[in-house]
Amino acid sequence: MPLLGHRNWILVVDSAYPLQVSPGIETIETNAGQVEVVRTVLAAINRAPQVRPVVFTDAELPLITDEDAPGITNYRSEITSLLRNYPIEQLPHEKIIANIDEAGKTFRVLVLKTNMTIPYTSVFIRLDCKYWSDDQEKRLREKVAAKNSK
Repeated sequence: MPLLGHRNWILVVDSAYPLQVSPGIETIETNAGQVEVVRTVLAAINRAPQVRPVVFTDAELPLITDEDAPGITNYRSEITSLLRNYPIEQLPHEKIIANIDEAGKTFRVLVLKTNMTIPYTSVFIRLDCKYWSDDQEKRLREKVAAKNSK
């Protein structure tokens, strides 16, 4: 965790998640449960002084039924409870994969593969700076633009 910073990603993925080939993407098999790994990763991020999590989930997740994927309702309940204190952005799975593939060309992406066998359950965490907020960055960019326009 000490080496990771803003723009790095940590993915906690199901067992069918593809092995990606972008140079910055590293995949580790955890042999652990999805919720357990998400909990452990968030605890590590929360202890880190330099980063905070920006959480993404698949937009498909709320649309899947237990008829098609037994256990999905229980998983949604568990992961919703675990992520209740974090804003979550939902994007189509393919969009998230494309974002990660692009990020992996420049930044480190850590993929933690779990033993989850329910589709669209991956949790994607983009790390952001803990001690510099989006609002602070926006104000700085406005100052830079104002200075450059003079």
